[in-house]
Amino acid sequence: MNEEEGRRAIGGGVNDSALSLASEWRKLGRLATVVAVFTSPATFALLHYRLGWAIPWAILGALAGIAIFRGGVDVLAHKLVPFPALYGADDELRRQDVVSRRRHWYWKTKYRRTTWLAISLSLIFLIAMAAAGEWSLAAGWDKMGAWFDRYSPMIAMYAVIGFFLFFVNLLILFGPLFFFSIQQIKGYEPGDADWGVKLDDVRGQAEAKEEIRRVVSLWQSGEEFEKAGGKRERGVLFLGPPGTGKTMLSKAIATSFNCPFVTIPGSGFQQMFMGMDALLVRYMARKAKKLAAKWGGQCIVFIDEIDAVGMRRASLGSGFQPYERSSVHDELFFGDWGALTWDGDLVLETKQWRDRLFELRAEPKRRFLPPALERVYNIIPGMGGMGMGSQALNQLLVVMDGIDEPPLRKKFLTKKFNTFLDAMYIVPQKVFGKRIRIKPPKPREEQIYFIGACNVPLEALDPALVRPGRMGRHIFFRTPTWEDRRDVFDLYIKKVAHEPSLDTPKARDELARITSGYSPAMIDQVCSLALTYAHSDGRPVFGRQDILEAMTTVEAGVAIGQKYAPHESRSIAIHEAGHAVCGHLYMDNGMSTRLSIKRRGSSGGHHQMASIEDRFVAWRSEEIGNLIWTLGSYGAELIFYGQNTTGVGGDLHSVTMHAAHMVSYSGMSPATIDLSDRIADRDEREKEEERVTQRFQRIGNQLMHRSPSGFDSTFGDRVKRDQVAGLLGQCFVIAWNTIRVNKDAVEAVADRLVEATELYGDDVVDLLNGVRLRKPEIDVMDENAWPVI
Repeated sequence: MNEEEGRRAIGGGVNDSALSLASEWRKLGRLATVVAVFTSPATFALLHYRLGWAIPWAILGALAGIAIFRGGVDVLAHKLVPFPALYGADDELRRQDVVSRRRHWYWKTKYRRTTWLAISLSLIFLIAMAAAGEWSLAAGWDKMGAWFDRYSPMIAMYAVIGFFLFFVNLLILFGPLFFFSIQQIKGYEPGDADWGVKLDDVRGQAEAKEEIRRVVSLWQSGEEFEKAGGKRERGVLFLGPPGTGKTMLSKAIATSFNCPFVTIPGSGFQQMFMGMDALLVRYMARKAKKLAAKWGGQCIVFIDEIDAVGMRRASLGSGFQPYERSSVHDELFFGDWGALTWDGDLVLETKQWRDRLFELRAEPKRRFLPPALERVYNIIPGMGGMGMGSQALNQLLVVMDGIDEPPLRKKFLTKKFNTFLDAMYIVPQKVFGKRIRIKPPKPREEQIYFIGACNVPLEALDPALVRPGRMGRHIFFRTPTWEDRRDVFDLYIKKVAHEPSLDTPKARDELARITSGYSPAMIDQVCSLALTYAHSDGRPVFGRQDILEAMTTVEAGVAIGQKYAPHESRSIAIHEAGHAVCGHLYMDNGMSTRLSIKRRGSSGGHHQMASIEDRFVAWRSEEIGNLIWTLGSYGAELIFYGQNTTGVGGDLHSVTMHAAHMVSYSGMSPATIDLSDRIADRDEREKEEERVTQRFQRIGNQLMHRSPSGFDSTFGDRVKRDQVAGLLGQCFVIAWNTIRVNKDAVEAVADRLVEATELYGDDVVDLLNGVRLRKPEIDVMDENAWPVI
């Protein structure tokens, strides 16, 4: 719908009465101006001849009289008749209406203020006359003048002292707090912000790095992009778990791009007194604008932990509803490295495992006050406990929206000057076609761009902060995958002296595979620590074994030196070999990365695997393989010893929770027993199938862990409990038969493990490949295929 159609839709444009009224107003204004001009000589004569004003001052007084008279006419007239509504009028009529309204407001304000000033002076004068005891004008003026001469210096002195003491007390109370707060706002000019980090040093986040390269390039030289109709983003938000390189990438931006850089942690906006957080935001914006004006008109502001100031405001509700559990790691995540069992026996690297691991590594939010004062801080009204940080967020949003505003001083002066000229009536808008008013100031040339980083879900942040036009570009950082870690190793291992054997693609691939859950900083630490071990042995370069020893120290500290009893060492090796053999055969998307019987904390040994591919979903066959991997230890102990140890407790808890997760969340039930190829008679076949199903369930019920958990509703449902038991029974039968068929291979793996105590990467994979493992053919009609627990 165009403008003309819009006017017709609402009943037309400017009506005839409005046009007539506007025309009459113009005539009345012109007539009043003519009257004022013709009476101005009389005003000049009065001022010059009667009052003795000099000719220049008398001329100015006469001109002022014209303006005052015209202003009075406008004020009085519009008291009686309102301005006409000019919706839909042409541009010229609208411009005239704007000028008329501006003149009216100007003189209305002046007359109102003059009236109040006259009333105030009159009251003072009457008080002075009453104090003088006489009501003559001369006595009143004399008394008021004497009083003023006597007391005005004292009043002025007390006013100055009070004003000074007020600001001194204000500075004493708020000054130190504000001073230390602004110290967190760091400004770096080009050439100063060199942390030794370049964009090429940011590894493992290729997509994020390329995206931010595009954004910053447009920030710096996007004129052609804007001419083509594009709009540069005002802000970018980095989202991802801690340790994934968000802060490192921001430092690389500050170093690599020729642009000033201002940084502040989000927690720095949290202040003891209300209003100080808003002042900090204004100070930060002022600092950024000054740097931008100095260095070509652009500046980047980086706010780390922006969730400390940008969380969804209370009036909007929490806004963030946690997702339903979709990973077994939501229930089975133990220790610093997220083991599937409480004793650290099994570790499986998946995307969900890495996300949870990096989330748990997040540093706790820094307190602004000690705990004792924190309680007072949250109780006393007005000290920030009531919606702390909301003023900072509101002010930050205002700052982000107001960057394109014209300078306040120029805007104010331009408006006042143009309004004054309009209010004089005799100064025309144009002379010989040229405008004689000051043009409105243009928006600031300097541009401030914002980068925020946080590790909370996007839904937890305030919608006003992350909408388009503010921080509308969202860049997600993932936890380092297998390939990402290989890229990180390529960077850090070159910086330290190492053996040439570590430079082969196979060696780098193995290092990346065995460092499951490592952040770039941890990989850097491992390389440096490996060189420390090499130098302590008198070697100038480190090798693979030094890397492995460094990983041990980084992950769990120095391994406990106490040795097992010989029989216990072998039983633990059999236990771990059972895991390794079953995992190698049945986990198609997994690869062994570590096999150990070294004691670390509560763990007597462990088997670790990593997903070959990061997958968004898992198939039932893959989940079944996970259950068989976990139960391999129990099967190995029964095959070799005819009984089990207490070491399988963590495995049974883990496998029970995993099976319950499959049944409850994914609808994965036990395999259907089909004996149609074995038994022809239908009734007999169904009876035998039911017997086999119940036998699987009995085995599963023997294995099922019964401690309280998040799946109590599942175990309370008889049907679902039977499905969980059936899954456990079927998977254990497979695990038990696998160990039975590969008994010699399991023993060979255990013997090698007892000898080495710990195997990594290719050593584990080569060992498992070398023992020629095979999957068993299981006949449920054969009594030998059924384990006895």
